[in-house]
Amino acid sequence: MDDVIIIGGSFAGLAGALQLGRARRKITVLDTGLPRNRFAAHSHGLLGHDHKAPSDILAAARQQLLRYPTIRMVNARADSVTGAADNFSVLTDDGETLKSRRLLLTYGVSDQLPAIPGFAECWGKSIVPCPYCDGFEVAGLHWGLVYSGPQSMHAVTLFGDWTDHLTLFADGHDIPADLRADLARRKVAVVDGKLIAIAHDNGKLATVNLDTGHHVAVDVLFAHPRNRPSACLHEKLGLDIIEHPLGHTVKTDDRRETSLPGIYAAGDLANPMASVTLATSSGAMAAIFAQQSMLV
Repeated sequence: MDDVIIIGGSFAGLAGALQLGRARRKITVLDTGLPRNRFAAHSHGLLGHDHKAPSDILAAARQQLLRYPTIRMVNARADSVTGAADNFSVLTDDGETLKSRRLLLTYGVSDQLPAIPGFAECWGKSIVPCPYCDGFEVAGLHWGLVYSGPQSMHAVTLFGDWTDHLTLFADGHDIPADLRADLARRKVAVVDGKLIAIAHDNGKLATVNLDTGHHVAVDVLFAHPRNRPSACLHEKLGLDIIEHPLGHTVKTDDRRETSLPGIYAAGDLANPMASVTLATSSGAMAAIFAQQSMLV
């Protein structure tokens, strides 16, 4: 029996594996090899790894974990989880049944990209969600922002640290008069109409095309499509969740434990603030708390 099975082998999962391996705990990491940021050429803001390809960072991490004899990496998907603390059973998609005392869920979320021609091709290249991740590289250029609800107004104020040339695309939303007045005060142009296509050259955005017939050129487009967890184990387990404007996350306490004893969660699955740094930190902390929960 493992001490911990980690379901999800990206930044949060591998950070947790490192802590548990160093504590000489026996663990298995299940991973499907589809991290959320696989569309990005570079990862930014991670100390010591700034501007490196996320795939390279993960590959180096997996290589480093090889020196810990109690860590086993398995390329498989967890299909179901049963049992309770000290006696969990995980069934994988290749038919293997694994048992563990604790579980750490780090399978992240996947972005639900809109069916707009050109959007997927630009995602992670010239259509991005996070200024902390990609803002520095495009600072001072003409930014576009797709309005997704009142929460977009926070982005408008935030973006001022990177650019003073911002266009807001209403994308069919009815933006209230008071918000339009605030946008005008901030010298943010508002373009009405719904997005119907993204013109691009091999992922480099050229224009945002609208159903009004207008084609608006911007250098980069910030968008926040809805997301959903990359697996549904938390639903099958009945874990408490927290709803957010763009999706939901698994609810955890200060020790990263979910509503079911013995099950911990970390990374984007448990935090709507998507960040490699935050995912790595929460994965490490969840693993430490899981390890401490097994001390006699």
